[in-house]
Amino acid sequence: MNSHEPVTLGAAALTALQVQTIADGALVEVDAKAIMAMTITRRILEKAAHENQPVYGVTTGLGPKVVEPLPNADIDDFSINTIRARHNAVGDPLPATWVRAGMAVRLNTLLSGVAGSRTQLAEHIALCLNRQITPLIPESGTIGVADLCWGGAFGSAMIGEGTVLMPDGTAQSAAQAMKAAGVPAYRPQLREGLALVSHSCFTAGISAIAWNRLTRCYQAAQVAAALSMEGFRANVSPLDKRVLTLRPQQGQLQSAGELLKLLEGSSLLRAGAARRLQDPLSIRNVAQVHGSTAAMLNQLQQAVTDEINGASDNPAVIAADEAILSHGGYLPVYLGITLSSTLQSFVHLAALQVSRISKLLFKRFSGLANGLTTAGANGAGLAPAMKTAEALFAQIAHLATPPPVYPGMSADGLEDIVTHAAIPATTAFTIADKLDRLSAIEMLVAIQAIDLRDIHQTLSPSLQSTYALLRDAVPLVDADRALGPDIEAIYALIEQGKATF
Repeated sequence: MNSHEPVTLGAAALTALQVQTIADGALVEVDAKAIMAMTITRRILEKAAHENQPVYGVTTGLGPKVVEPLPNADIDDFSINTIRARHNAVGDPLPATWVRAGMAVRLNTLLSGVAGSRTQLAEHIALCLNRQITPLIPESGTIGVADLCWGGAFGSAMIGEGTVLMPDGTAQSAAQAMKAAGVPAYRPQLREGLALVSHSCFTAGISAIAWNRLTRCYQAAQVAAALSMEGFRANVSPLDKRVLTLRPQQGQLQSAGELLKLLEGSSLLRAGAARRLQDPLSIRNVAQVHGSTAAMLNQLQQAVTDEINGASDNPAVIAADEAILSHGGYLPVYLGITLSSTLQSFVHLAALQVSRISKLLFKRFSGLANGLTTAGANGAGLAPAMKTAEALFAQIAHLATPPPVYPGMSADGLEDIVTHAAIPATTAFTIADKLDRLSAIEMLVAIQAIDLRDIHQTLSPSLQSTYALLRDAVPLVDADRALGPDIEAIYALIEQGKATF
């Protein structure tokens, strides 16, 4: 039984959260006015084809064959061939949720009418989403100049020639799956092969759910930082709005405000509670560094919103002027740059986490026993977890390296630029897993420091609740034991959204 409310597409701006719900299995509905808009632009496209006007991919060939006219008798076969010729992606399948996210975006952008497709194509994609027909799309096949080879795998499944992922994770021929689900294979006509393969909707859809995932990472890191401030007995004056407004920087007021809300009611906010006048930078500069990540996530949210609601189809049918224009809207360069910048901001955030963990673990800064253990020379306590934290950070920094951008070679040099926007979009999920494990380590260390100071009853109500949740999952480390299971237990709570806000 589907627990999500149906999402209506084409009526209002689609949000990243709605893309997530569709990816997770929500049904979709199609707005009637959007269907009317598609009908209007379809007539414009058909009229241009009937008059033999030069229209890319409609009356002309594709890529370097744009200079070659397409015989009228070949137009429908051309749509089929357009799909078949781009079914070239290879590798492991993309997760079904990613594919559903891309399908939702493709449906939403088709409903703008810009592609000039028939209404039947939108209705077919909606039916496939609702009947769990999820194309199998291999991981390697897009260079970020429209998701052409991903689109080839998608289009092949839509016409009953490709492969689909079943709900149990197995693969089945699209023809068999569609027959079992009562969904007829689609027969593309004029321009519709291009509409199925040439768009940036899969990169956009994956980016939408990546934004959701990274936002949770940021929230977990904020909670971990607040717990560390409690465990360290930090000076909270760097969170004061009066000093933050002296040098305005995007995101820092947001981060500081969230931290102060997490700390509201804590004894740490009382005068004289801080142990030091000036703390290490990893504590003193949380607002600036975490705030930079918050700012980048805000920027990414806007970039994603623009992509999932914008039409990336070339050529574009402009209803108001009855015009068909060639353009470059299929190139998600801003999205790619913003994704890479967001991942880089998390490298800075992760570096702070590693440093805060070290400051809590060692007596020179924390004032507590090395390793946060009372076992003396006989015990290591939590100190060895430092190595795991450093390993996670190194992996995060490596994975966040921006993809290469170089002159493209496709289409006999006609398509001579790339964005590789899909690389940071897909890599974001691997980075997120490592970020949440790093937050789990910081939380584990922070609550150990809180216990050694015996201050858990003076925490803010919000953090008392989080502390209790964490302690229910992992007991106090009063003797050396394997900490990997503890880290994974806290990681699981973060994944469930229970250790965020």
